[in-house]
Amino acid sequence: MLSRDLQQQIRSIQQQIRASLSNYRVRPGQNQLIAEIAHTIAGSYHRHHRIALVEAGTGTGKSLAYLLACIPYALSHTKTLVIATATVALQEQLVQKDLPFFQQHAGLDFEFCLVKGRQRYACIERLQEMLQQPELFPDSSNQQQALASKLLTAWQERRWLGDIDSLPFAVPDELWQHIQADPYHCHRGSRRHQHCPFHLARAEINDSQVLVTNQAFLLADLEAGSAQLPTPEDCIYVIDEGHHLVDSARSFLSASAPLLQQEVWLEKALKFSQRMQSNLPESALKTAIKLQELIDDYRRDYQPVKQQLPAFTTSWFKDNSQFRFVDAALPLLLSQQAESLAKSSQQVVNQLEQLHQKVRDAILEQQLPARSISSTLQELSFFDQKFSQQQALWRLWSESQQSGVYQARWVEQTEQQHQLLGCASPLRVQAQLERLLFRPAFACILCSATLTALNSFSYPLRELGLDQMEAVRTLQVSSPFAYAEQGSILLPKMQHEPTANGFTDELCQVLPDYLPKGQASLVLFASYWQMNQVATVLRQQGYNILVQGEVARQKLLEQHAQQVQQQKTSILFGTQSFAEGLNLPGDLLTNLVITKLPFAVPTSPLEEAMSEAISKQGGNPFLQLTVPATAKKLVQACGRLLRQEQDSGQIVILDRRLVTKTYGKAMLDALPPFKRNIHY
Repeated sequence: MLSRDLQQQIRSIQQQIRASLSNYRVRPGQNQLIAEIAHTIAGSYHRHHRIALVEAGTGTGKSLAYLLACIPYALSHTKTLVIATATVALQEQLVQKDLPFFQQHAGLDFEFCLVKGRQRYACIERLQEMLQQPELFPDSSNQQQALASKLLTAWQERRWLGDIDSLPFAVPDELWQHIQADPYHCHRGSRRHQHCPFHLARAEINDSQVLVTNQAFLLADLEAGSAQLPTPEDCIYVIDEGHHLVDSARSFLSASAPLLQQEVWLEKALKFSQRMQSNLPESALKTAIKLQELIDDYRRDYQPVKQQLPAFTTSWFKDNSQFRFVDAALPLLLSQQAESLAKSSQQVVNQLEQLHQKVRDAILEQQLPARSISSTLQELSFFDQKFSQQQALWRLWSESQQSGVYQARWVEQTEQQHQLLGCASPLRVQAQLERLLFRPAFACILCSATLTALNSFSYPLRELGLDQMEAVRTLQVSSPFAYAEQGSILLPKMQHEPTANGFTDELCQVLPDYLPKGQASLVLFASYWQMNQVATVLRQQGYNILVQGEVARQKLLEQHAQQVQQQKTSILFGTQSFAEGLNLPGDLLTNLVITKLPFAVPTSPLEEAMSEAISKQGGNPFLQLTVPATAKKLVQACGRLLRQEQDSGQIVILDRRLVTKTYGKAMLDALPPFKRNIHY
C-alpha cells in the first residue's frame, strides 16, 4: 500500500514545484495520473501484478506525473526507475528538460542518465585508426576520410559527445558502420578504450537511480539477463510512448540474414581461424582449431541450401521482389536444414566468443603482434555479426508451426549485389512480453497520448497479452486544451484518393493553397518518395522547404526555429517519424498538413501474414488490425499542433477517405474535439 508518508511527500513536492513556477496550473487530470500510478506501483490494487495502462492527452503533464509518482517510491524502496521510450526526441526531452527540472525543484537526492545501445556510440580508437591506418578500411573513400578527420577534431574540442545523436553534421551510414563501437574493439579492459564515449556513458549507470533508454534496448537487455540494467524485480518501468511496445518487441524478436553469397566470407572465416592458430600462443591453439572445425560443420550444413536456392528463386520472384511462405510453411529442404544450421551457427558464435577472450588475454600479455591487433578484432567482429545473423534466422525458421501459425516468413531480393534475404517475424509477442517484462517486473506503467484505439483499451490489452492478467489498471485522462476554440480541422475537397495515380500531381497543385505566408507549417507524408516528388515541384515554384533527411534532424529543426524567429515563412516536410515525438510549441507550428492517412503498407509480408491469421480465425483484418493502428497514428500526427494551452492553429487533411469510407467517421471521432470544416 502507498504509505501516508509517501503520499505527503508527493504532495509536498508538487507544492514546491507550484511555488517555483509563476505559470503553474493545478490540473485535475495530472492529479489523477499521479494517484493512479503511485497506487499501482505501491501494490494497492494487486500485490504482484503492478501494471497500468494510462492514456494521457497532450497537456496533461504526463512526464511530470509519472516522475512525481515513481521517483519518491523508487528512492524509498531502493528501486531503479527505468523510463523506456520509442523515440530519441522524447529521450532528449526527458534528459535535457524534464528530469533536470524535477531534480532542481523536488528536493530529492538522485542522479539520472541516458542509456543507449553500444552502436549509437563511436569508437574514438577506430576513428583514429581510420586516419592513421587507412589500409584497415579498404572500402573507405576520400570523402569519408575527410569527415572522419572533422569528427575527431570535434571530439577533441568537446564539440561532439561521441554519439550518433549529437553529430555536428550528417554522416553516411557506411562511415558510421566503420567507426561505431562494438564489443570486440571497445573492451573496457583495454586502457585505450576506458575513456571512450560508450564506457564513459556506461559508468553513469551504477550511480543513477533514474535511467532513460529506448524500448528496443530495454528488451535486448532483458533478453540478455539484465546485462546492463538492474534486474526486473528491482525496477519500476515506465514505458512511455507505450503504443509502440508491441512493434518494438516484434522488431527485436525478428531476424533477417543473407542466404546467398556465403562462400566468400566463409572462406575468409576459415583462413582467419587458421591464421589464429599461428599467431596466438599455444594456450589458445585448441580454441582456434575448434573454431575451424565448427565453421566447416556450418558450411557442410549450408551446402544443400546453396545448391537448391537458384531453383527456388526462379519460382519465388516472378512478379515481386518479395515472396512470403503461406502459413510460414518453408520448402522441405529449408525446413529440414533449419535446425542443423541454427545449431551449427550458434556453436560458431559461442566459439568466436571464446576466441575473443583468448585474443584479449594475448593482447594484455603482449603475445599478439601489435600491428595485427586491430585487424584481428575487426575480423572477429565481422564474423560474429555474420554468424549471429544466420543463427537468429535459422532459429526462427526451425520453430515448429504445425499446431498454429506463429510467424511471418519470407524471402526478398535486394538491389544491392542482387542479394537474397531470408526473413522471419513473430505475429504475436504476448508470451515474450509476459516472460521478459510483465511477470518479473516490480511494476510496469505503460503510458501514451494514444494508447487506446478508437477510444477503447481492448485493442492494446489484447495486443500486449494483458487482457487475461489480473488487476491490470486502465485510465484515460483527457487533455485540458480547449480544442474547439484553439484549433480546427479542415478537409478540403480532393478529386483523387491517395491510392490513385493522379494523387501526387493533385498534391502539388493544391498544397500551395494550404501553406500560409508568415506561418510555420509542417507537412506530413506517408512516403519519402512522395515527399521528395512534391518538394521538387514546389521548389521549382520558388518555395523554400526544409526536407527531412537532407540534413541532420536537429539541424533541420534549428533552421526552422531560426526562420520562425525572424518572422519568415517556414515549411517543414517530414514522414511518419515527424508525426510523433516532435515538439514544436507556440509559433513553431501553427499549420499542420497531413497529406495521407498513415495506413501501413498492405503489401508487406508481415502485414499479409497477420491479416491472413485473423481471417482464418473468422475475423476482419482491416477492421481489427489496420483501422485501429491507423487511427492511433492519425491521433499522434494531429497531436503535433497544440503543445501548450495557449497554442492555436489549423490541421488540413488531404485524404478524402475520412469522408467517403465507412471507417472515416470513427477515425474522425477518435481525434481531439477540434472545430471541423468539411468541404464535401
